[in-house]
Amino acid sequence: MSKNVLVTDDTLYSRQFLKHLLMAQGYNVVGEARNGREAVEEYKRLRPDLVTMDIAMPEMDGVAAVKRIREIDPSATILICSSTGQRSLLLEAMVAGAADFVTKPFRESSVVKSVKRLIG
Repeated sequence: MSKNVLVTDDTLYSRQFLKHLLMAQGYNVVGEARNGREAVEEYKRLRPDLVTMDIAMPEMDGVAAVKRIREIDPSATILICSSTGQRSLLLEAMVAGAADFVTKPFRESSVVKSVKRLIG
């Protein structure tokens, strides 16, 4: 049985990159969100095994979304996707309950390694 993933990023290119990469690895991308608010709503609806979460997004940033999702489900598994210049926000997201992080620009091997470690 493949694991379900929700991909969250305000950039279409990043969502498509992650979606195609994860699907090629056998994961089931069950939804996409363009901001933290959508990610929280989609998490409640879909209950995926993993959420990929950008940090800098409109409406609700990734840190706030991590906090909200972890309030809904303390066992939620969230992988932060951050640009290299967002170190303080990355630390805040990890403290809020994110399980791991990968940096942009994405390296396929890093993303796959992290996802496999988190959800198999």
